[in-house]
Amino acid sequence: MTEEQVILVDENDNQIGLMPKMEAHEKALLHRAFSVFIFNNKNELMLQQRAMHKYHSPGLWTNTCCSHQRNGESNIEAGTRRLQEEMGFVTDLTESTSFVYKAPFDNGLTEHEYDHVMIGKFNGEPTINADEVADWKWMTLENVKKDISMYPQNYTEWFKIIFEKFYEFINVNNL
Repeated sequence: MTEEQVILVDENDNQIGLMPKMEAHEKALLHRAFSVFIFNNKNELMLQQRAMHKYHSPGLWTNTCCSHQRNGESNIEAGTRRLQEEMGFVTDLTESTSFVYKAPFDNGLTEHEYDHVMIGKFNGEPTINADEVADWKWMTLENVKKDISMYPQNYTEWFKIIFEKFYEFINVNNL
């Protein structure tokens, strides 16, 4: 099986090449990524707990799903694909905001991503893929914010960065 490729981008999200995912993370090169935030009718966020065997951040809580776009794939197509692969459902997604972040890990890898945030609505129970996800839960944004401040070690580094930026975006735009 060939290693997944990520799309290398410049600071304006212009594609400048392709690279194997692990190599891009080892070299901390900027690449395109996405994060999906799914809300229910109570305005609660669906969080996932990463599978325990993941090569980084195993067992930590994070947003509904996230990954990397494939070459030629739109943000919405990528988010829809990965939501189905990880959480076992599909729903309409809307692009919300995007930004660049950099988060180094203890294992020598670094996430340096131009991250596209997408939002969707769903009120059912996911059918999680145990290869990707250990558990899931619904939480209000206020409770997520409180929990991150009390137990930051329970959350992925990128989610803490994204959540802070996303939380402000939600409040500013009255979403």
